[in-house]
Amino acid sequence: MTSRKAKQTLPQLLIDIRACALCHELPLGPRPVLQASPSARILIAGQAPGTKVHETGIPFNDPSGDRLRDWLGVDRETFYDEKRIAIVPMGFCYPGRDERGGDKPPIPRCAETWRGRVMPLLKNVRLTLVIGQYAHAWHLGAARRKSLTDTVRNWRAYGPDVLPLPHPSWRNTAWLKRNPWFEADILPVLRGRVRELLADG
Repeated sequence: MTSRKAKQTLPQLLIDIRACALCHELPLGPRPVLQASPSARILIAGQAPGTKVHETGIPFNDPSGDRLRDWLGVDRETFYDEKRIAIVPMGFCYPGRDERGGDKPPIPRCAETWRGRVMPLLKNVRLTLVIGQYAHAWHLGAARRKSLTDTVRNWRAYGPDVLPLPHPSWRNTAWLKRNPWFEADILPVLRGRVRELLADG
């Protein structure tokens, strides 16, 4: 007999995810934030929400999102059209602060519980943007390089359908300045591919 989980559609699964309280110990409590639709052609696989995203319930609704939208060459209306762009981070809830004042890593049990069930239902995705080291680890596995910089620098190795990126956080401004090839070589390709997929969709 087929289980209920196996039969679930993406809209049904999203209802379960948004009601998830597995990580009840989180400092601000659980509030899963993501967007997805079976028709989405672009998938943004990020890390985990920050405090502003937690407050608003809107993914990348912060300065990181402004930078990411600039990288993609899209406006807010397009970015938040779930029928075209899915946003499924490695952790759906804000994980809290570490001792240095930055955000903690995504809670592993989130991806362990939900990610394997979401991905097969995004059947129309033609480009996955893999943002940050935790998403690199999950999506690229053994194919990722020993550092985030090396992984992003070797973006061509992952084919036309997967593109590893650094996190667009303001904390990575120095990284962007040290690696001007990212803006010069990768962003034109990224914007062109996004434009092509949105037009085709």
